[in-house]
Amino acid sequence: MKRINLSLLIVLLVMGGFYFPAQAQFRINMGSDSPLRKLQLAEMIINAQYVDTVNETKLVEDAIRGMLEKLDPHSTYSTPKEVKALTEPLQGNFDGIGVQFNMVEDTLIVIQPVVKGPSEKVGILAGDRIVMVNDTSIAGVKMSREEIMRRLRGPRGSKVKLGVIRRTVPEMIDFIVTRDKIPVKSLDAAYIIRPGIGYIHFGNFGATTYEEVMKALKSLKEQGMQRLILDLQDNGGGYLQAAVAIANEFLQDGDLIVYTEGRKVKRQEYHATGRGAMTTGKVVVLVNELTASAAEILSGAIQDQDRGIIVGRRTFGKGLVQRPIDLPDGSMIRLTIAHYYTPTGRCIQKPYKKGDLKEYEMDFENRLKHGELTNRDSIHFADSLKYQTLRQHRTVYGGGGVMPDEFVPLDTLQYTRFHRQIASKNIIINSTLRYVDDHRKQLKAEYPAFEKYNKEFEVPQSMIDEILREAEKQKVKAKDDEEIARTLPYLKRQLKALIARDIWDMSEYFQIMNETNDIVMKGLEVISRD
Repeated sequence: MKRINLSLLIVLLVMGGFYFPAQAQFRINMGSDSPLRKLQLAEMIINAQYVDTVNETKLVEDAIRGMLEKLDPHSTYSTPKEVKALTEPLQGNFDGIGVQFNMVEDTLIVIQPVVKGPSEKVGILAGDRIVMVNDTSIAGVKMSREEIMRRLRGPRGSKVKLGVIRRTVPEMIDFIVTRDKIPVKSLDAAYIIRPGIGYIHFGNFGATTYEEVMKALKSLKEQGMQRLILDLQDNGGGYLQAAVAIANEFLQDGDLIVYTEGRKVKRQEYHATGRGAMTTGKVVVLVNELTASAAEILSGAIQDQDRGIIVGRRTFGKGLVQRPIDLPDGSMIRLTIAHYYTPTGRCIQKPYKKGDLKEYEMDFENRLKHGELTNRDSIHFADSLKYQTLRQHRTVYGGGGVMPDEFVPLDTLQYTRFHRQIASKNIIINSTLRYVDDHRKQLKAEYPAFEKYNKEFEVPQSMIDEILREAEKQKVKAKDDEEIARTLPYLKRQLKALIARDIWDMSEYFQIMNETNDIVMKGLEVISRD
């Protein structure tokens, strides 16, 4: 008999529990009637006798994926490369040269160097074009963004030679940049949105999110904040501990934040300490259909404990707990081991059919089709899904996701077909980058502070004309003049916000866009009530 393949056996032992991080150990039945033995024999036979050469590694990976796909929508397998891409945004840093950039016509343009980062230290400026990396051209050669990022990143302390074109300099400038740890922020905006009302928006729950939120709360309080809008729209979640730590800042001593429980996992509860930075003061939490996982834990805890009002639309409904299991080659299995439950006992996870990932991914379309996103009266839950909040005994609902206290319908007319098409072809973003590139010094001189820009700047007609010409060039046409007229108000605000983002940062972008965000406006209405 062909000997047992060692690499496959290691993978199977790992899956069986001998590499399980929670110290759980399992006995593996390797008898002749064992399903595990059957799987092993199948791999051995295919590898030994199949008509064509097989990639044994891929064969094993496909088998793992096949098993996980039959379980639930969130149990997954990731290759080493995929693991790095998935975990990096949550880790709080990566090794690199420290620039925000975008691509315009195959050219990398620096939007902003990271403050005190390696590129700023050597003199790279906003508006510079990086055209060479270690004597290899990256401009005009149709190199993918991923490949460019791979060349720019590298281990901390390693050096990279960059060839830079600067408008004011006739020849290419060479810079030697020593790569370093580059911080990754999850907090996008924190500012006083109205007198006495603070606003915080963050996009995920990463390793540094708690510290970023605490710093923002302190700053806003110093500016006179008494009430807070916490914006979790489009927040896809992240680390459970980050959600628990942030929830702790709002709740009273002993308040239950969340609990988890599974077939092989005992109930584990997380409680507040009562020593939070904002245990008093009105709070409104903004959510939508893309608010998920850790963001649902935070919003569910605030709602169930009657600590704040939830405004928006029913959240995504991702309430399955995954345990990451590292495999020897750097790949990872994320295996669902438990459910999340809000303090009232609501299961956050929305219903799903095992193995039917396609139907699960169609949830947004199904909600839209059934009218849930546009009409609250179309949402119906069984009486068995009714729960009572813990202090005021208000009715809230289970059945998946967190149902808001104040519903805000989706404005399906906000984006015209013409706007969607020019956005999808990157016409809007490329036009913005060109405009900022051509007018950066002028804009900074005329608007030294964002407040002046926000109050006085208007998108020039020449910029609109350029977008319309580029749309025509790319054969994108509006239905009629009326569609263009309906497109322009939102387009102009978007352009103004994008320009502000490139001159300042994301916080300024949100300050502009929030003034036409229906959920934010409703949140302001709710929080302003006595």
